[in-house]
Amino acid sequence: MSGITRRCLCLGLLGFVGLAGCTVETASTTESGSGAGGATQSSQINIDGSSTVAPISMAIAEGFGDAHPDVIPKVNVSGTGGGFEAFSRGDIDISNASRPIKSSEAEACEKNGVKYIELMVATDGLTVVVNPENDWCTALTVEQLVQIWSKDSQVNLWSDINPEWPAEKIKLFAPDTKSGTYDYFKEETVGKDGAIRTDYQPNTDDNVLVTGISGDKYSLGFFGYAYYVAAKGEVKGVAIAPKGADAAAAVLPTQETIENGTYTPLSRPLFIYPNLESLKRPEVAEFVQYHLSPEGQALVELKKYVKLNPEQLAASQAVLADALKAE
Repeated sequence: MSGITRRCLCLGLLGFVGLAGCTVETASTTESGSGAGGATQSSQINIDGSSTVAPISMAIAEGFGDAHPDVIPKVNVSGTGGGFEAFSRGDIDISNASRPIKSSEAEACEKNGVKYIELMVATDGLTVVVNPENDWCTALTVEQLVQIWSKDSQVNLWSDINPEWPAEKIKLFAPDTKSGTYDYFKEETVGKDGAIRTDYQPNTDDNVLVTGISGDKYSLGFFGYAYYVAAKGEVKGVAIAPKGADAAAAVLPTQETIENGTYTPLSRPLFIYPNLESLKRPEVAEFVQYHLSPEGQALVELKKYVKLNPEQLAASQAVLADALKAE
């Protein structure tokens, strides 16, 4: 078994266990200073942000580290919003995001002199899940999702959605408000200016959401596709109908339906935001380029996300090339 394969298999555990608020260092040493096996301060790359993008970052860091043993990519997970907070202060080199940067976050970067580029690195399918014992809810429409999740929702029991379903209270689980997954789901259901109900169990760590949903027969929640794939058997995916369509048109998220666009509207792009000042460092530039290399995109697929199609890949590579030329 090759070094990359061995390390990525280990990463499968790290990628889905105990991510929230954690820091994962992928080099074998964290010592500072020069010398064999030592890493200087300049060879540390600090990454923070989305829990959805984190498994990709960890896989990329492992693959990159095989060829660059003195570089220490440190991957922290504080949610998309938390990542942008640190990024706008200049505290990190790369911000992971499961949604585009907000205008308020861009303004904070500008105020602090932080310049950046936006690079799409993968595609995800935000997945609605229920408990495996749930044998009544196999599909939902976007309109039903709005009915369930809106601020003024009158849905408390499953039978409030469909009178043929159990008259049992729905226990809701979802990412917290700093999560890009939360923002994306809100925008595609209740709307960008709408509000989601607050009587649900929030958490930055998608693994906690998996545990909650797997432990309650009448639960419902949502998180990224890769976490759903990793938790099959613990949770069950719900097919989603496109906006305006009825449940008969509902589609389950798979790599194929996410890539071909039939899983809509909950398919979404995933991004990294490199700080342009950090890109002046060769190891950061190479690390970012690795995301868009054949090896990097293969790791995206290994982590059960959807790699960029040729047009998307070319667009991201062009943005990065222009940024590197400008330096």
